[in-house]
Amino acid sequence: MPLTDHPADRRLSAALTDLSVTFRGMTAHPDEDNCACHWGSPDDLALLKTPDVELEPDLLRRTWQAVDWTDHAAVLRRILPQFARALVADLAEPLFGLEEAGYCLARGRWQQWPAEHAGPVREFLHAWWAQSLTDPDAAVPAHQVFVMCAEASGTVGPWLADWERRTGRLSDRRLAETVAEWEYDLLGESLPWTVHWYEHDEEEMRAELVAWLLDHAAPRLRASGAPADLRHRIRLLGLTDEDRWTDPHWPGHRY
Repeated sequence: MPLTDHPADRRLSAALTDLSVTFRGMTAHPDEDNCACHWGSPDDLALLKTPDVELEPDLLRRTWQAVDWTDHAAVLRRILPQFARALVADLAEPLFGLEEAGYCLARGRWQQWPAEHAGPVREFLHAWWAQSLTDPDAAVPAHQVFVMCAEASGTVGPWLADWERRTGRLSDRRLAETVAEWEYDLLGESLPWTVHWYEHDEEEMRAELVAWLLDHAAPRLRASGAPADLRHRIRLLGLTDEDRWTDPHWPGHRY
């Protein structure tokens, strides 16, 4: 997907270039193996041990979705430049949602990599998140990018902080769209995506997200003229038990 000359696109393009430079020459571990019946052929595996060779889309998908690599971090570094481009272009093809892609990054423990490797990954995530909020032509909906970044990092805090700083009509619209996507799950006391990585605290993430929606998103949506029923559904997040579902603005959800 060619990026436009939008400022957020320029930042994202630079981040993608930095990933390509940083991880140039990377390969899977020489002894890495996987099931030929379920993952791919010896020739496919050989490609992961060959640097800087573009993978066919299906091989890329099978590689990032596999959970049984001996050295997942090495495999991730091998595919990361191409994987990031596929994510941005909405070509990664997750089975369920982009939280799966975040899970792939989390399994690689990229935040524990040396700074010269972890830094470009962090910048890519922030650049992509900013682009999803501010570029009207972004290929991937903002709420999906948020989920991917949250799962990749194990926290919602940095991404909510970015959102708080990015005000404006489009960012407010993205906020309204996201609340509309998430309110059903949040009102049912669930996170609006599946947490895959066992080290992530699902309840902590949900609590921080709800607190932010109540403290920041509610007044922001009110100021931007968002529909009243949407604003009521955020308000209901501040109520518990019977107070919530007997409220006159309860939307009638069944769980």
